[in-house]
Amino acid sequence: MPHAATTLDLLDRARDALTSGYAANAASARYLAASMAALRSAAALLAARPAVRDGSGPGPHDVWALTARSAPELAEWAQRFAAVTGQRVGVETGLVRVTAREADDLLRDAETFVDLVAVRLGVPALHPAARRLAPVRTA
Repeated sequence: MPHAATTLDLLDRARDALTSGYAANAASARYLAASMAALRSAAALLAARPAVRDGSGPGPHDVWALTARSAPELAEWAQRFAAVTGQRVGVETGLVRVTAREADDLLRDAETFVDLVAVRLGVPALHPAARRLAPVRTA
């Protein structure tokens, strides 16, 4: 897939994850969707920009570290979502419980990040009319 198509596909998938997060009625599902939205938008940004050479060679790299290096203006956002990465695994496995507040805050932050990435990529930010959070059921 050409870079432009990959970038736009990742951005669309990030937006789909946001939609899923807003519709989720469990805090954990909302949290995971928000995390995925942020990760996919960072991947879209990296797919659209020239590779940052750090001398570490081929192989896996930390998306958030690469995002901070590739787009220093997004470094604070990268730090925010990097901090979520470890907790995300715990939420996925059910070992960590998140509150509705934590999930909602992460979802709003992810939405802002997706919009910031979209603007930097020259894609209009979407502002869905009156997006509403689904009620979160308590455990």
